[in-house]
Amino acid sequence: MGAPVVQHASAHALLAACEERGLSLATAESLTGGMLVARLVDVPGASRVVQGGACTYSFEAKASLLGLDLTDLREGGAVRGEVARAMARGARRVYGADLTIATTGVAGPGSDEYGNPEGLAFVAVSGPAREIVREVRLRGTRAEIRAGVVDFAIALAIEALTSENVEASRL
Repeated sequence: MGAPVVQHASAHALLAACEERGLSLATAESLTGGMLVARLVDVPGASRVVQGGACTYSFEAKASLLGLDLTDLREGGAVRGEVARAMARGARRVYGADLTIATTGVAGPGSDEYGNPEGLAFVAVSGPAREIVREVRLRGTRAEIRAGVVDFAIALAIEALTSENVEASRL
């Protein structure tokens, strides 16, 4: 795990990249339980970019706040790439943000009731022209896994904004 200064620097870099492009940002979190938006708003001036964050830990919260299908969640669970994508899209709708980041996964200890192993997570970044969904597998304590997913999510959003395949003015 990186030192807090490194974590702060990556959040700062993401917010600066959004601000340079005139993009607003929001989050939809399950596994990370608000840690991602908290990391972002720890950066002074975050309010120029961050619209908000939805902590949707339960299936019911994902359905009622983000518009996910409750039956689908109950049948297939929340630890899937398509769920992360739907969460990110839901956050774009709820907050009217240009760019959203969503996290879902299993922090442990142990597997979830759907057989997903501890440390498996999915992160989605959704923007007006592009979406990225990535699987990540981490090891460590519950706290280390959750913090690692936050680090991964910020890095993925920076990658989405700075990729050569992305126009300079839009994601």
